[in-house]
Amino acid sequence: MKPPKPASPKPALVTQRGARRLPRVPLLLLCAAYVIPGLLGRDPWRNADLTAFGQMAALAEGRAPWLAPTLGGVQADMALLPHWLGAAFIAATSGFLDPAVAARVPFSLLLALTLALVWYTAFHLARTEAAQPVPFAFGGEASPVDYARAVADGALLALMASLGLLQLGHETTPELAQLCTLSLYTYALAAAPFRHRYPRWAVLAALPLLTGSGAPAMALAVGVLGTAVCARSRYEEARSFARWVAASTLLAAALGVAMGAWHWRTEALTLESVADMLRQWLWFMWPVWPLALWTLWRWRRHLTQRHLAVPLVGVAVALGANIAMGGNDRALMLGLPGLAVLAAFALPTLRRSASAAIDWFSMSFFTLFALWIWFVYAALQTGVPAWQAANVARLLPGYESHFSPLALVLAATGSVAWVWLVRWRTGRHREALWKSLVLPAGGVALCWLLLMTLWLQPLDYARSPRPLVSRLAALLPRDACIAAPGMAPAGVAALEVFGRWKVDARPAAAEGRCGYLVRSTRSEPPPTPPGWELAGQVQRPTDREELTLVYRRIGR
Repeated sequence: MKPPKPASPKPALVTQRGARRLPRVPLLLLCAAYVIPGLLGRDPWRNADLTAFGQMAALAEGRAPWLAPTLGGVQADMALLPHWLGAAFIAATSGFLDPAVAARVPFSLLLALTLALVWYTAFHLARTEAAQPVPFAFGGEASPVDYARAVADGALLALMASLGLLQLGHETTPELAQLCTLSLYTYALAAAPFRHRYPRWAVLAALPLLTGSGAPAMALAVGVLGTAVCARSRYEEARSFARWVAASTLLAAALGVAMGAWHWRTEALTLESVADMLRQWLWFMWPVWPLALWTLWRWRRHLTQRHLAVPLVGVAVALGANIAMGGNDRALMLGLPGLAVLAAFALPTLRRSASAAIDWFSMSFFTLFALWIWFVYAALQTGVPAWQAANVARLLPGYESHFSPLALVLAATGSVAWVWLVRWRTGRHREALWKSLVLPAGGVALCWLLLMTLWLQPLDYARSPRPLVSRLAALLPRDACIAAPGMAPAGVAALEVFGRWKVDARPAAAEGRCGYLVRSTRSEPPPTPPGWELAGQVQRPTDREELTLVYRRIGR
């Protein structure tokens, strides 16, 4: 392969000392601290996480057909492949692993694979001639491979530092599978000029898998844009790779038709929704969006080069989907890998003052937030100070705290590691290319670790459906058949999984044979339906607005 020459001067100036790679053991430990917490010790949480788990459990237990998943008799999300994956793990580990944990295992692996794919994407893009730093007159510039590794380390840190990935990346939802498959597709585009076999396999699998994960429109959009980027590339290998991208796009479109997955979920925009969307962008994509914008400015004469055009494919489609869907944060999450790669190319052009500002902000913010987590934890365990313990009791009525030695040890270890990281960052490696993103990524990993150890019990009490189901169990027999017409899928999943009741959520369920009727409302209780009598009403302990009403059929 003969690399083409760039048409314009490049803004990157990197010495060989600046291109040193991040030590692998600390990097792997940081990734583990990001991926593993939250895997054990909690229930599926409300809304999307609970809905997806309910579908997986229904498939694994034989309560729904694998080709047409249902919840309460109502057709569920047609993102078949992620639900099949979770259901397969539940079925394979039945009897020795909790179903909620079994469902999370493959999705944790998908998150880890996404991190690895982002690293390799940035590595291959940084090896292109247009992305390489300017050579010095008397030598001493970074070698191409060392520079590419340093940029890849920065992209990985940038992705872990992204606030939008923190919770959504640790759920068992189809969007995490979409994130992984889109990262696989971006890797295939990036590696096409340097690898022959792997990119072809990857691209042929990525877009059909993206369609099977519930995003056929996004697969079509990134396929068309990726084909155009490859066709206009200055690398001959990339131009020939355009045929493979086009073939994968056609396969994805055909699979979407065969699955009946072409469902548009667009929403009209209003001035209020636009303002909310802009606020969402500011925090959801922090801190990668300022760095990505700086990259586009500093590299503005190279926007058609591969190291910018390839990640921009995923970013543009994700932003477009977010706008079309009225500010859907799960669509926006799919653009984070591309933004992380773009942010990494800002690092060779950052000024020392900007790097210092990022360090000071990260050190101050995450240290204060970690101290607050410890402060509230101490109040939970000791009751001191009394006002803080009273605040927790008010927010979590009925919650009883339990001491976990393992959680305390893990949290203390993470906190000590944070102190060491701050001293290590300020004392050494001041010239390393990735230095500005070490503290943001480490701070996010620290706070996630503390939340999933010190605060795991109260968070699980607040977000798990188990307390509500326990209260409903006092009004419903164990073998009850429940009519729940129009109930949200998460509520149906809670009744089926945690209550083990048979639920009929079809619109005409109240006219069926079920002896009990369950309704949820956030307003005044509606009139009692004819033929039913009110058996009782309950509330989630941490939700004072939603009211769940239980009716008993008259004569049963």
